[in-house]
Amino acid sequence: MGVRRIDWELCDGCEVCVDYCPMDVLRMDRETNKVYIKYLRDCQGCFLCERECPQDAIYCFPVRERRIPLAW
Repeated sequence: MGVRRIDWELCDGCEVCVDYCPMDVLRMDRETNKVYIKYLRDCQGCFLCERECPQDAIYCFPVRERRIPLAW
């Protein structure tokens, strides 16, 4: 659940999503001037980044994912 995809074609690097993210999941890449997902596992699924993105470049997945535990 949470942020899953950022469309770099639509992203203009405004950093609105980075400012709105309460868990600091998104970061700005200064070389490409695009936002990327830095800490995916910290995402709490609040959807603020998707809702506040003026370009609609962020897609959040609304269904909780089941993680398969790995064997020791």
